[in-house]
Amino acid sequence: MALLLAKRAVQNLHSGESMEIHVTDTGARQDIPRYLSNHGFTIEVRVDNHQVLEIIVTKGL
Repeated sequence: MALLLAKRAVQNLHSGESMEIHVTDTGARQDIPRYLSNHGFTIEVRVDNHQVLEIIVTKGL
């Protein structure tokens, strides 16, 4: 479910735009960054601890 929500959220980004995503689901912590990087997004990790993964996602040009 978390991956689906992330996919829908980034669909609305235009080239060069960024979005902050907070992930707390254990499985999605790997799935979301992998999916986004495989689909042309740049990912910057802001926080990565046992409670949350915070990433900044930027749509490629």
